Amino acid sequence: MTGRTDARDLDDETLRENAVAAARGDRAFDILIRGGMLVDMVTGERRPADIGLVGPLIASVHVPDARRDAAETIDAAGLFVSPGLIDTHMHVESSMITPARYAAATLPRGVTTLVWDPHELGNVHGVAGVDWAAEAARVLAQRHVLLAPSCVPSAPGLELAGANFPAETIAALLARPEIGGIAEVMDMRAVIEGRARMSAILAAGRRAGKPIHGHARSLEGADLQAFVTAGISSDHEIVSGEDLLQKLRAGLTIELRGSHDHLLPECVAALDMLPQFPQTVTLCTDDVFPDDLYHAGGLDDVVRRLVRYGMKPEWALQAATLNAARRIGRADLGLIAPGRRADIVLFRDLADFHAKLVFCSGRLVARDGALIEAAEEVDAAPLRGSMHLSPLAENDFRIPCAGGEATVALIARPRFTEWAEAVARVEDGFVVPPAGATLIAVVHRHGKADARPRVGFLSGWGEWRGALATTVSHDSHNLTVFGGNARDMAVAANAVIAAGGGMAVAADGKVLALLALPLSGLISDAPLEDVAGAFSALRAAADGIVDWQPPYLVFKAVFGATLACNAGPHQTDRGIADGTTGVLLESPVLSIRGLS
Repeated sequence: MTGRTDARDLDDETLRENAVAAARGDRAFDILIRGGMLVDMVTGERRPADIGLVGPLIASVHVPDARRDAAETIDAAGLFVSPGLIDTHMHVESSMITPARYAAATLPRGVTTLVWDPHELGNVHGVAGVDWAAEAARVLAQRHVLLAPSCVPSAPGLELAGANFPAETIAALLARPEIGGIAEVMDMRAVIEGRARMSAILAAGRRAGKPIHGHARSLEGADLQAFVTAGISSDHEIVSGEDLLQKLRAGLTIELRGSHDHLLPECVAALDMLPQFPQTVTLCTDDVFPDDLYHAGGLDDVVRRLVRYGMKPEWALQAATLNAARRIGRADLGLIAPGRRADIVLFRDLADFHAKLVFCSGRLVARDGALIEAAEEVDAAPLRGSMHLSPLAENDFRIPCAGGEATVALIARPRFTEWAEAVARVEDGFVVPPAGATLIAVVHRHGKADARPRVGFLSGWGEWRGALATTVSHDSHNLTVFGGNARDMAVAANAVIAAGGGMAVAADGKVLALLALPLSGLISDAPLEDVAGAFSALRAAADGIVDWQPPYLVFKAVFGATLACNAGPHQTDRGIADGTTGVLLESPVLSIRGLS
């Protein structure tokens, strides 16, 4: 076990004395890595160098063949030597597997450190969810720096989650040594307008002296300036190359994320226009679906794609190592140099970035894509039983209305939502969905309020020939159901309820695909290969009931459709909520005509 969240273990006096003696040549190295091509994160050079390790420390980086004295020698001929990769913003839960299985998938690929925002677990289980995340991370060789979830829920007053984290809770979490800062602050309007709850949370972060991570989607001008001035120092919600440059100019550290691949070529082009590579560009995965993780990897895949889109390998690695280490305040990480931590990856090349060997704190932990020792699991019993719902009926997914005709509100456009209106017929006491509208329902599943589905209408979401239900629904993770008809919505929803959480696709009254996620309604305890296969089957079933229209109407859009902190209207378990204006409509019915 080598996973740790702080660097104080390197200050052991005996360790330092032994490392200094080895650097002088008065003591043999524990491990000598010989014959590799060092990728220098400071100078950008590729230069031959040998590296001597003593315990978790790099004791010496010297010219090839200057030393041969070592208890163990590693032949690195033909390999590129890099610091371990650091993912600066991610959610393990988004891959729908346990932290141990995530480590088994990514550590052998060279990802030695994760900055994990466990706000999915926090929104379902409260502080107990963060406690479980800390316990699960503590036993792993992969280093997990946990953050205190800032937005539980993401839009207070507009939605209900399974818990509520006021400033006092955040302050208590920040007092823990394993908590490295405040996780992405998502309630942007609350920050900009100086609302009391969010101002107190930010003050707790500033008092703790730990970084406050941001979520600044589409902010610009005075709003962006206010958001940054409040003390928030990073952002991963980049929407264009120009947005990237504006955020850099505002002093934000950028966590350039791989989960929005369509934006990466534009971002690479924007960075290429600058006279130098910014020290404040880091890389992150944010959310990685299980099939993508299984087939392509984690942060290594982001590095690989950036290079494919034209970024110099040295720049991509600098962003993923030295820049990232500086961002999280870890002077021991991100650089292969004497006195630094021996988190080291030996890559076969700087195009595909296949890792041959991976060291964490001076210990060889992975070889040829596999862990040397299995990652340790912790008891997941605290995450079970999170679905506090009874089966739902078909009429639960219809909107009752008296009269003959109704004007209804629509949530227009996926991702960048807008208000719209339409006139709908009323038949048999229920609103008939307007032409071209998709039904969306959100059901509170945490047992904190009534569990009556709140039903609304989406426009611009295509024609649905069935339904999809999911408890993976950012960020309160209530049961969310999309569909073209109430019958299939009930079928899909009840399949998910019976499974204890997860995702289901239904059509013609039958379940076509089901992915059970019985841990928090977010995670499976099955192997990654099995989860990836089930997720791929579910994605294929979804492809069969709706025609996606990239880049915004995509399968991924269903998971963020309830994110009420973002600008514009979003459906929540309380109704249609607007994070900008604070408007909350329990029903989409705006007016009724033809009352009998």
